[in-house]
Amino acid sequence: MRTLWDPQSVLVVVVARYALDSCSPDTAREKPQEGTVAAIGTGKLDDNGKKIEFTVKVGDKVLISKYGGTEIKIDGDNYLIMREDDILGIIG
Repeated sequence: MRTLWDPQSVLVVVVARYALDSCSPDTAREKPQEGTVAAIGTGKLDDNGKKIEFTVKVGDKVLISKYGGTEIKIDGDNYLIMREDDILGIIG
């Protein structure tokens, strides 16, 4: 899986999977709640300047906070750019 950019330090890029809204499947869709990590940044620093590594890695399937991240679309693919804190957990 290739992304078109490298995310900044504390950001994670997730390929979004959308759940259809059962009330109106033709027009509405919910914010994605699952996805696959496509890229991660370099990590953040703690108060002592020590690098804190990400707990997710590229390829992980993740659960996403319903209101987390910023949705973008590039070349027909849907992505979410978010902080790792917006990821609720790793699936499987």
